[in-house]
Amino acid sequence: MNYIGSKLSLLEFLKESINTTLKLHNETRLSKDMVFADLFAGTGIVGTTFKKEGYSVIANDLQHYSYALNKHFIENKTYLPFEGLSKIYGETPLEERAAFICEFLQNIDGEEGFIYNNYCPGGTRDDDYQRMYYTDDNGKKCDAIRRKIQKWFDDGLVTDEEYYFLLACLIEAIDKVANTASVYGAFLKKIKKSAQKNIKLVPLEIVVSDQDHRVYNSDINELIKEIEGDILYLDPPYNNRQYAPNYHMLETISKYDNPDIKGKTGLRNYTDQKSDYCSKRTASKAFEDLISKAKFKYIFLSYNCEGIIPIDEIEKIMKKYGEYSCFEQDYKRFKADKTENRNHKKDSTTEYLHCLVK
Repeated sequence: MNYIGSKLSLLEFLKESINTTLKLHNETRLSKDMVFADLFAGTGIVGTTFKKEGYSVIANDLQHYSYALNKHFIENKTYLPFEGLSKIYGETPLEERAAFICEFLQNIDGEEGFIYNNYCPGGTRDDDYQRMYYTDDNGKKCDAIRRKIQKWFDDGLVTDEEYYFLLACLIEAIDKVANTASVYGAFLKKIKKSAQKNIKLVPLEIVVSDQDHRVYNSDINELIKEIEGDILYLDPPYNNRQYAPNYHMLETISKYDNPDIKGKTGLRNYTDQKSDYCSKRTASKAFEDLISKAKFKYIFLSYNCEGIIPIDEIEKIMKKYGEYSCFEQDYKRFKADKTENRNHKKDSTTEYLHCLVK
């Protein structure tokens, strides 16, 4: 998924920096004995990486689509049996059941539901705003799949683990055929080539693990009071770009709660999902509150050179609570649209990984 602030290209930098810090402080415990928390989890790429390294992972994000993705990538840790559906649709080998169910959903007929009626050209033809987030066929198929997943869950035919696996598969699949430049703050006036393709539901990877993992959908500054561990990784928003409006389509598909929507883009109300880390007025205060309450020995903060909180302010705050150091690396800028391309002359920024040993 093309995601704002994704750390996919920085994973080796993160792993090397964290491992260097642990060695410098003579940390002798094995990863399997340590708890790694990724509390601005996004698509779950960082938490999944450290899950593969053997850590017990705690993940959190305020956005529900992110919660759904992490419920699968972090909490699911073995083959999913789909026993309830197997009794109805036929037995298949355990390792093939997830793919079988995805293929079944892929082949169901589309339905005119909330997504088609509000975000596709056919469904909004006679409305005040004609929206083109998805083709009519993909919108209908999304509605049909989402409804079927929910019915199976409500009828007790799929477990909690299976439900979030299927929901994560749908979120990943629908994002690939979105008619947007990148984020969902706007749709394109013509259906682009990739959005013309039919949605394809593909079974997502299950990261096998023998550790326990937990995923939350909470305000991080409240959650931090309730959890503890060894390594806390923080990747908050860097600027005033709120994630909720930029990914409102994925949020609505994930929750499928028929929200009241408004405006040209059909935006849902996100008042309760606004982040203090997106405002110069509140970001520093929220960050220090988080650091002061964190019951973790090692705290790492990803933040780039153009962030709301100045670098010297981050250093000042972290030094109050222990030993501070910093790693840095240049990386390619994320550009969501043409406006952002015009506003930034440089193609790269410097990514800082601030480290605090409490």
